[in-house]
Amino acid sequence: MKRIVGFFLILVSVFSFFSCEDEDDTVNEPYLIVKFKFDPNQVRLNNLGQPAVIPSSHAAQSPDFSKISAHYFELAPNAYTQLTQGTVLYHADETTQGGSVAIDFSKAVVVSEGEAFLKIPLSQVPQGSYEYVRVSLAYQEYTISVRNAGSDYLGKLASFVGYNTYITTHSIGNNSFPVNGNRLQGYWAFALNDFPYATSGQAPAGATTVPNPIAATSPIPPGSCVVTGKFAQNLVINGNETRDVVLTLSLSTNNSFEWQEVTTDGKYEPSIGENVVDMGLRGLMPSYVK
Repeated sequence: MKRIVGFFLILVSVFSFFSCEDEDDTVNEPYLIVKFKFDPNQVRLNNLGQPAVIPSSHAAQSPDFSKISAHYFELAPNAYTQLTQGTVLYHADETTQGGSVAIDFSKAVVVSEGEAFLKIPLSQVPQGSYEYVRVSLAYQEYTISVRNAGSDYLGKLASFVGYNTYITTHSIGNNSFPVNGNRLQGYWAFALNDFPYATSGQAPAGATTVPNPIAATSPIPPGSCVVTGKFAQNLVINGNETRDVVLTLSLSTNNSFEWQEVTTDGKYEPSIGENVVDMGLRGLMPSYVK
């Protein structure tokens, strides 16, 4: 009987050893971690990835970003890799509840600067050398300055730049915006910080800037917000990584909120008919630490 008990204890010890070993392997598994950065001093680009100035009849400001969300993330080996033909590592939930296919905002992952947006085991990232990152932005939240009757006020703007978004009710502070339907790229809502004022609207179709420096070889669909950026040095995944790879997507917020001027003073004044024409981010510079 003692021999049987002893043998059983040995089995339990061996099983426990391998179980702990497996758990340690899982805990210590390296990840690809994706974060966002907002940079108002980064170069301001146009749709082709070239430096862009503000048109003479327009004005713009660099918003103070607080939150962002994306619904698609892809690593591309080179400039000839067509959209969706690279390594797609994330695709957010979509729905047809509002009619056509749209991003389901109720399930969106919304993060602040420096917060992990994606955390993917490196074992699930195909080995290869990647030259470009493509990320489809969906939602932006930031503070802007608004002028009214000669005074300037701060307020928060929610900007939906995804191709199409299904929204039930979204909020800015204590202000609720019931939508219960789809909204195409360019829908926005705004609320003043210290006063009971809120409104919403829609930027013109096709007006949102989406920088793509490889548009000539790998275009994106009209109305999408797939921003493309090139690594300074290719990101190489060889399958032998033992530490996390932290990928930072630095987005240019350099005068990214743009409107058409009525009074040429560089102040956004919607009460006199100054309309939003562009809320697109102005460039993507990806970098990584291994």
